[in-house]
Amino acid sequence: MTTATTARTAEIRAAALELFTRLGYEATTMADIGAAVGVRGPSLYKHVASKQDLLVQIMTGTMDALLDAHRAAVATTSDPVERLRRAVDAHVRYHARHRMEAFVGTREIRSLVEPHRTAVLARRADYEAGFRSLITDGVDAGRFTVASPRLASYAILDLGMGVAVWFREDGEHSENAVAWQYTEFALRLLGAAT
Repeated sequence: MTTATTARTAEIRAAALELFTRLGYEATTMADIGAAVGVRGPSLYKHVASKQDLLVQIMTGTMDALLDAHRAAVATTSDPVERLRRAVDAHVRYHARHRMEAFVGTREIRSLVEPHRTAVLARRADYEAGFRSLITDGVDAGRFTVASPRLASYAILDLGMGVAVWFREDGEHSENAVAWQYTEFALRLLGAAT
């Protein structure tokens, strides 16, 4: 694939993301996507197979990016509190920076067809399991006090995902301030002994 082809494909994916966010997957047509990037009918199919393929790329790309960020965040320390702190920081920052991906990822799971829906749900389960494992390790080490690591992981994930709804770069709080405060919220939720 040439650099121009790769760039065009990325442009098409970005247009699809914006349209899926604004109009919804079902209401967006391939003609809408083509018009957004100045490409007509058959030429669009030289770059992407289908509207479903674009949705799959967006949703798997989002989950892969979250999983990679999580792994990188926790890779360099064994301290349960610090690992959780870094994982929450990465989670919050991703959602602050990728609001459209988070919105589409939440709203359009219903629009994925099999086997793609199952694959995305498996990635989501892996991501949640990563947080649950960190929490369980902290409980086992006597650093966290929660009755259900699973429920705690859901609460922490929901906190971070909520940032995508309201955060704005020019808003009252900077990304750094939000990431720090949400990390503190998560540690308090876990009854962290620091």
